Amino acid sequence: METLDQIAVIGMAGRFPGAPDVDALWRILQGGVEAITRFTDEELAAAGVSPELLANPRYVRARGILDGVEMFDAEFFGITPRDAEVMDPQQRLFLECAWQACENAGYDPHAFPGRIGVFAGAASTSYFAFHLLPRPDLLAEIGGLQIKMLNDKDFLTTQASYKLNLRGPSVAVQTACSTSLVAIHLACQSLLGGECDMALAGGVGVSFPHRVGYLYEEGGIGSPDGHCRAFDAKAQGLVEGNGAGLVMLKRLEDALADGDTIHAVIRGSVINNDGAGKAGYSAPSIDSQADVISEALVVAQVEPETIGLVEAHGSGTPIGDPIEVAALTRAWRASTDRRGFCALGSIKTNIGHTDAAAGVAGLIKAVLSLEHGQIPPSLGFETPNPALALDRSPFFVPTAVRDWPAGKTPRRAAVSALGIGGTNAHVILEEAPAAPAPAPSRPWQLLVLSARSPKALDVATANFAGWLADPDRAGTLADAAHTLRVGRKPFRHRRALVCRDREEAARLLAGRDAARLVTGDSGDPGAEPPGVAFLFPGLGDHHLGMAAELYRGEPVFRDAFDRCAEILQPRLGLDLREILWTGEPPSGAPGAAARPDLRRLVSAEGESGEDGPLARTRIAHPALFSVEYALATLLLDWGIRPAAMIGYSLGEYVAACLAGVFSLEDALALVAERARLVDALPEGAMLAVPLP
Repeated sequence: METLDQIAVIGMAGRFPGAPDVDALWRILQGGVEAITRFTDEELAAAGVSPELLANPRYVRARGILDGVEMFDAEFFGITPRDAEVMDPQQRLFLECAWQACENAGYDPHAFPGRIGVFAGAASTSYFAFHLLPRPDLLAEIGGLQIKMLNDKDFLTTQASYKLNLRGPSVAVQTACSTSLVAIHLACQSLLGGECDMALAGGVGVSFPHRVGYLYEEGGIGSPDGHCRAFDAKAQGLVEGNGAGLVMLKRLEDALADGDTIHAVIRGSVINNDGAGKAGYSAPSIDSQADVISEALVVAQVEPETIGLVEAHGSGTPIGDPIEVAALTRAWRASTDRRGFCALGSIKTNIGHTDAAAGVAGLIKAVLSLEHGQIPPSLGFETPNPALALDRSPFFVPTAVRDWPAGKTPRRAAVSALGIGGTNAHVILEEAPAAPAPAPSRPWQLLVLSARSPKALDVATANFAGWLADPDRAGTLADAAHTLRVGRKPFRHRRALVCRDREEAARLLAGRDAARLVTGDSGDPGAEPPGVAFLFPGLGDHHLGMAAELYRGEPVFRDAFDRCAEILQPRLGLDLREILWTGEPPSGAPGAAARPDLRRLVSAEGESGEDGPLARTRIAHPALFSVEYALATLLLDWGIRPAAMIGYSLGEYVAACLAGVFSLEDALALVAERARLVDALPEGAMLAVPLP
């Protein structure tokens, strides 16, 4: 499979109108929901809108808003309450989405050994103008530099790099409405150039006052009725919206090698600018848009006929829509004469225009469409705008969700973003390669959760239980267990569960089964973690079949035990593996009924006891030593390092061997000889054998 110069989308996060996360955004898109809020006069008056403005017939009582935009977990990011109050909510929201995108990708930035870059931009800080400037006392108390760092767009990405320990390039991108798609292009180039190993890319646009409408201006870009009807004959403009979106990107070859979840692949991207060849500074240009699309097709090395969805800029303006469709058609007509085969959509019809986040919103929609194999409807479309000449173009506008069947080539989508001032961006996506079949995993899985507070831990537990119970979620329990262990930053309050399958895990987590869930406090994060001690028993609870599942399912345990068995075979005249596990080891742990009467194990007479050969000391001692040694080796391989080791009787030899007092060969020779001598003693006699 070709992977060079391609970029994998391995994580996504976002907050959009009516959608607190990416999954909720897909439900809105799939369901054809217009997530625009309509305000009553009472609500607008409470938000500070003047009676004169409310009486203006051009005042539109609609906007795409974010629920809980004032909420922020400042303590989580180590931000003081006063700084959080002053910080532009765009920066707050961006921090939260950056953290969520890292978690969605399955990486803890503090533990990741490579460099993670950040490329993103924000809308102008209206929060400063409407909430801080009227408070000169607060501005004087905080100070100019601090106010600037917490509000200016220049500091958006570097704040995230500082708070999340992201050590790759940290670049604030500003190209108006195309900002976040340009940021994605720049992140791809940085990855391909080797400047970073992963990259967060996207943008945020949140305006204040938040729960208000806007004033329609004839000839402007705003819709007079609060609906965006992209590509329709009645289209008169867009609706203002708010949102934030980020994607985590990685070189495709690295993502495949690391076993990452791949949501889609970026095959190519291009940016350019209109220059002076247009009617005015804010006017679009057919030539430059057609050029950026044509170049992206060349970079991606795909034919237009293999693309099934174009997520357009789709502003729904009488001037912008015809120019955009004309540019697309011109670029595609260089290689195809087919008509009406590719869907044309605009997420602005669902959530409004999210300013600097508009491009990444469109890209996330396209990624979700590829991932789910469905094309959502573009809303507000009834009669095509005749200026688009859609009937002669390669495009059609879907008015209902439709399945996107697989074809001879992978599903592909294209995304456009156009900024006032003329910076255009075009990205071509492809569905993710088929994931390899999951490798065999352990029959039992350890699930670990942590949070900064008991309440947050309960929320995380409920969220994970819901994720496990969702039948549409892909991935195995083993994958989830691995991500929880290596892809999450550990916090003070912790919860663990050992279980067999998703259904059991979901049930036990949802029910907070105290008998199975282990919940605890790891102590002050700044303190030294408590040490671990390895305690090795002597003879006692050993039995035929012991450690069978470990031997079968854990290669490290198996290799260590095999080494012991091979060293012991000439001394014992038998293979311990044949003694402990006759034939195929059983799949389940031995039940209580299979355990021997421990009093019979001290017998030195014959091999007819309930556990046969293990009733003989000369076999039982070496067997138990080998099991304990192999188990300790497995724990060490898992990263568990003991601060101390202690053993009783036979266990002392295991502890001494692991501590380096003597080699494994010498330890096994000593244990085997000691066991032979004890086995030969008459009953009741004692043997004095020096211990290390």
